[in-house]
Amino acid sequence: MKVAVLGAGVVGVSTAWFLACDGHEVEVIDRASGPARETSFANGGQISVSQSEPWAHPGAPLQILRWLGKEDSPLLFRLRLDPAQWRWIAGFLRECLPGRFERNMRQMLAIGKYSRDTFAELRQTLGLRYDNLERGIVTLIATQKGLDEAADTCRVMAGYGVAKRVVSREELLAIEPALAPIAPRLAGATFCPDDESGDVHQFTARLAEHAAARGVRFRFNTRVNALEAVGGSISGVSVTDADGHYQTVRADAYVLALGSFSPLVAATAGLALPVYPTKGYSATVPVRDTRLAPQVSVTDEDYKIVLTRLGDTLRIAGTAELAGYSSHLNAARCQALIRRARTLLADASADWDAARFWSGLRPSTPGNVPLIGRTRFPNLYLNTGHGTLGFTEGPGSGRALAALIAGHALPFDFGFCA
Repeated sequence: MKVAVLGAGVVGVSTAWFLACDGHEVEVIDRASGPARETSFANGGQISVSQSEPWAHPGAPLQILRWLGKEDSPLLFRLRLDPAQWRWIAGFLRECLPGRFERNMRQMLAIGKYSRDTFAELRQTLGLRYDNLERGIVTLIATQKGLDEAADTCRVMAGYGVAKRVVSREELLAIEPALAPIAPRLAGATFCPDDESGDVHQFTARLAEHAAARGVRFRFNTRVNALEAVGGSISGVSVTDADGHYQTVRADAYVLALGSFSPLVAATAGLALPVYPTKGYSATVPVRDTRLAPQVSVTDEDYKIVLTRLGDTLRIAGTAELAGYSSHLNAARCQALIRRARTLLADASADWDAARFWSGLRPSTPGNVPLIGRTRFPNLYLNTGHGTLGFTEGPGSGRALAALIAGHALPFDFGFCA
């Protein structure tokens, strides 16, 4: 059948690829000039199954209160007269209730592990290269209390087959010597050797090339306006091309993979999606001394930032800002990334003054579990809401949705939409 995939980020392109592999006629529509031009353009570069811990947990509300009013805080709420934002915050608080955290983490781990296997298969079958490194991820922890809590999380994750463990400062430096400047100030760290890193833009663009060679049609510079619902199903999608011409795209099935903009388009068909944009920042800095720059991807737990080596650059990314659909760069938050990175690494490791800054709107659900599956319209499917784990979960989500559309069983448990 003909399937229209709305969105050409890592999730949309992955979905299109696997649909094409199943023999469907696939068309991908995106307002940008090419694949992975928005949230999938310059993220933290981690494929981090071990980071599948929801933001919403019993201690989160108190932690957020301590951050209120700080422009450089890891999580910044800019309260607006926006009913969608308030509904999302209410949903977030519900997900902080005891018992919800582990349930949500279990689902995130399931789709994350499936996606990590999918990455490996794509590299093997397509020979994809995207500045990828398979050297694991270390998470830096400043206090003994934090280390004890991390040990508890590691035990839980071990029960789900994720090999994440606590390491001492000495072990940390054996894994990543570039962290010598910060090591004395740490209680320890965790390490997941199975996690990976890479450039999400390169990955998505190269997978899109393979999809196009398989027959997927990409329609760029085309804005999705609305879903047209008739008689209990979606009859078409209203779009506007680069010349301002309106038309309706017809297909047998439709996949909504527009990231943070998915709820705006879904609303045109009367669907309310619990997805809200959380703005993340990144800085890309040229590596100056390869001996001093890290090779293992690093997560700073206290500051909620990541550092990833991507070829001859260092990507520093993180923080979350609930500020609606604004992609404006806040200078204080940009400089906070550089300031913390310089604390973690030797100052000569990178050309900090040459940093290129970027922001992207992560499509976040209150519990951080993505929305994958069918809607109440039998020919409209969702693949959105992946939050900070769009790169980690994207290929597996695309593969899973293609399997659901084909009616195939999946080898893991997940709360798919139905």
